Amino acid sequence: MSSFEVWATIIALGVSTVLTRSSFFVFSEVRLPERLLHGLRYAPAAALAAIVVPDLMVAGGQVSLTLANPKFLAGIAATLFFVATKRMLGTIVFGMLVFTLLRLFA
Repeated sequence: MSSFEVWATIIALGVSTVLTRSSFFVFSEVRLPERLLHGLRYAPAAALAAIVVPDLMVAGGQVSLTLANPKFLAGIAATLFFVATKRMLGTIVFGMLVFTLLRLFA
């Protein structure tokens, strides 16, 4: 990749970033439908689940939904902990503790 291509890419990405972020100010008078706003409330949770869940189900490059997969078991334990307590920080700590213990002793 030539020096020109590198700088052109950096500038194009910078411009696209500024345009997408400034659109909130430029189009601030536009009102989105209430139904769309309600649906958008779930976007962060859906994005996080799309990143985390596949990682929990893969061990050694293969899909592994067995008791031999410590990430999968720790994910199940963390989910049950969250359902019982509704505490996000506790869920993270509990899930990591279960995962660490499973890796050390299993």
